[in-house]
Amino acid sequence: MRAVSYLLNALVAQRGHLFPWLPVLFGAGIGLFFLLRVEPGSAALVSLGLVAAGLVAAARWAGPRISLLFVAAFLVVAGFLAAEFRSYSVAAPQLGFRYYGPIEGRVISIDRSQSDKLRLTLDQVRLAGMRPGTTPWRVRVSLHGDQSGFAAAPGMTVMLTGHLSAPQGPVEPGGFDFRRMAWFRGLGAVGYTRTPVLALENPAGGSLWLYRKRMQISAALQAAIPGDPGAFAAAILTGDRSAMDRSTLVALRASNLAHLLAISGLHMGLLTGFVFAMVRFGLALIPWVALRWPVRKIAAVLALAAGAAYLAMSGGNVATERAFVMVAVMLVAVLLGRRAITLRAVALAALIVLIRRPEALTGPGFQMSFAATTALVAVFGAMRGWTGWSLPKILRPVAAVAISSAVAGAATAPFAAAHFNQISHYGLLANLLSVPVMGMVVIPAAVLSALLYPFGLASAGLAIMHAGIRWILMVAEWVSGLDGAVSYVSEPSALVLPILSIGALWLILWQGRARWAGPFVVIGAFVIWGVSARPPLLISQNGGLIGLMGAQGRALSKPRGAGFAARSWLENDGDAGTSQDEAFARPGFTGKKGHLTFRLGGIEFVQLSGRGARDRLNEACAGGRWVILSARPDKAAQAGTEKLDAERDCRLIDRAYLAQSGPLALWPQPGQGITVIGVRDLVGERLWNTPQLQRRFLAQRSAWISAFRRITGGW
Repeated sequence: MRAVSYLLNALVAQRGHLFPWLPVLFGAGIGLFFLLRVEPGSAALVSLGLVAAGLVAAARWAGPRISLLFVAAFLVVAGFLAAEFRSYSVAAPQLGFRYYGPIEGRVISIDRSQSDKLRLTLDQVRLAGMRPGTTPWRVRVSLHGDQSGFAAAPGMTVMLTGHLSAPQGPVEPGGFDFRRMAWFRGLGAVGYTRTPVLALENPAGGSLWLYRKRMQISAALQAAIPGDPGAFAAAILTGDRSAMDRSTLVALRASNLAHLLAISGLHMGLLTGFVFAMVRFGLALIPWVALRWPVRKIAAVLALAAGAAYLAMSGGNVATERAFVMVAVMLVAVLLGRRAITLRAVALAALIVLIRRPEALTGPGFQMSFAATTALVAVFGAMRGWTGWSLPKILRPVAAVAISSAVAGAATAPFAAAHFNQISHYGLLANLLSVPVMGMVVIPAAVLSALLYPFGLASAGLAIMHAGIRWILMVAEWVSGLDGAVSYVSEPSALVLPILSIGALWLILWQGRARWAGPFVVIGAFVIWGVSARPPLLISQNGGLIGLMGAQGRALSKPRGAGFAARSWLENDGDAGTSQDEAFARPGFTGKKGHLTFRLGGIEFVQLSGRGARDRLNEACAGGRWVILSARPDKAAQAGTEKLDAERDCRLIDRAYLAQSGPLALWPQPGQGITVIGVRDLVGERLWNTPQLQRRFLAQRSAWISAFRRITGGW
């Protein structure tokens, strides 16, 4: 009881500083939802709704101290419910088999794949032999082969012959779950085509007119500013990256300048800040207006309108929407006469984003943008009360840029390293040389071009913009070419980022001496990261690719094929600079193609593949070996599972077993044999990865809708 009393007294002492904790608790509930390995179901939704209502009532009638605990519990439950509701609301059919045949649909997005191929996202999809109720609502297709006669346009109806399959899950236990991301984006299938794409109908009117306008602006920018600078301008103004050269993207990432390409908080802040300052100081130059009108509020309204226009013109993706919410909260604070840049404003923006898109919590965009914003507000808030020595006024803008870049870089570096497995060592230098140019040249020139466009004088602003972008690209190329510009790190365990975030938030948000426990928690997270070990053996979804960790790094069982899995494994090892061919040349495997052997934890493994693999199974099984059989199962092997076969003295891992387990990670345990962990063991059976659950829920939802229409008379 004494501990509970101490906790309650500590919470009461934090009154007035608890609001920033709201998104933290709400996000904890979202995190709990995604950690579950079993789908909660509609019954759990109703039960938790009743629990939430009970917590609200309890908080209303409890004393002031106890009510804080009820409110905290309510926020966690509310976050869980929001994530569950979102998961149900985006439910759409996913393809349950490998499809090859005609694909028809309307182009709703144009971008590029990791292999630098043009990629189309289609809706209003039609697939041969599939009923509308089972056809994916959206599919994404990469265009290979000769597509020189095809020019994609938003709203265009196209037909092609291609391969499709359901979005794939993690390529290793604990890896990135693309299938979950695709679920929340409404993607029911992904694939490719090698045949020419045919345009059946040109776009005219409809709901995609704004997207077409964006693409027209993008084309005009690229025509006015040739080469990579024009593609960069199109990307930061319209969100269209389809013209960006792959080498330029690599240079921007290596120099830690890729954030300049994404339309996020920096761009939205620079744009609205420039418009706010321009309007405010412009009106202040007119004495009669400055004395009679609320100049600051007028500037805030116009800056908010400019931000909304930028959101629409850039496509309204998740990152831009998040940035607009953050800016809008701050500008509304100006309209209400409140301080705009505070931790409360950042917390409110985070809460709005999480309510709208709970799945954003697990993505790098949300984590990095709010990490940077929270750290900047905290640092500059602490500096606001500084009464000691200060720099001369002429040097303060330079110092502000340097401090901002250093703080934002330090705050986002762990998240960037965890998600992208690389650290840009000269990122601070590149940002110091580029961010001021972005803020003082590129963005103002873009606004100037927009203002001059009606008069046919946009070229003046675009010329200035061109010069600024060329400088940024030159800096990216120079910095990325420096020795040791990039180093690679291994993927941390799942505990690292949550622990690190809790420690950093505790340091920033908690009031009093107890806040200094936060840095120790952060250090603990880095210690866990440092001692985290990568799986000694990885097996791909069909058993065709094996990765064995050795003294020189992970050796791969083949030089090509299963390239996405190979690249992901090496990146997660912190070995992204190694190609699949180079990893194949490492020692570890012996034998020949189709019959490879290796050892792990004192046990001999054999991989059988290719024609006649099953005929060699009896011979490979001799001596208690483990056999990985990547050949397609025959009827007798359909029920194959992880077992000791009665007729074979071996442990068999075949496609039938892998179909149930997903990709595998194997760990030798001294004196205890081999521990096998499958993707399915970690991700469980959730709505986005279990076809049976998807079909059942979609059928139930269809029945509910039909019943509702009957009851309401078709309303």
